[in-house]
Amino acid sequence: MKFALYLIGFMLVVIVASFLIPMPGQGGDPERNLPWQIEVDGQGGSRVFGLQPGRSTLADVRAALGGDFELAIIAQPDEIGAVEAYYSQVALGFVLARLVVTLDVAPETVKAMRERALKAERMESATRKITLHPDDLAQLEQARIKALTVIPTINLDEATIIQRFGQPAERLQVTEKRAHLLYPHLGLDVVVNSDGKELLQYVAPRDFALLREPLRAGGG
Repeated sequence: MKFALYLIGFMLVVIVASFLIPMPGQGGDPERNLPWQIEVDGQGGSRVFGLQPGRSTLADVRAALGGDFELAIIAQPDEIGAVEAYYSQVALGFVLARLVVTLDVAPETVKAMRERALKAERMESATRKITLHPDDLAQLEQARIKALTVIPTINLDEATIIQRFGQPAERLQVTEKRAHLLYPHLGLDVVVNSDGKELLQYVAPRDFALLREPLRAGGG
């Protein structure tokens, strides 16, 4: 009986410890790598979540945030698509979020990867997820980050976003309930949505046109 109590006590300690010990990619400090902690270098570069958009590689992402992501080509109809690493949940400081890492891969390389792909499946609407060949997975470890997209599990209203990031340089109203808050100096576009989840998109400030130009063309 005493042994059984000891065993139960030991199991409880193990279970509790599993929640307290940081997992790879989570880090031990809930106040670090938060979505609003963006460092800019004054030369068109930035650092967020310990990563530098435009410079850091997929291998750097794996080291910083862990390897629990799904890597695939995501393509709209009549598009070649983009290579993306998807985290269904990752800890960014104390904020849990979904995270998409878009890699900077040339269109002709993406096309070749699609030709070698193992399978394709439909996602929402007509979007397709294309499973990559193992040889291409290894090759992509040195691909650089083009953009980071974060969807927090918590709701961030516009007032909270402005409190964290400051006043945006530009505000674009897309619909009655959806707007873009643009921060070119941070390389950041925050999509606020009173009917859904907020979305934060990060690029190097020097590459802010990657976020701004589609909006000029009427995308939202």
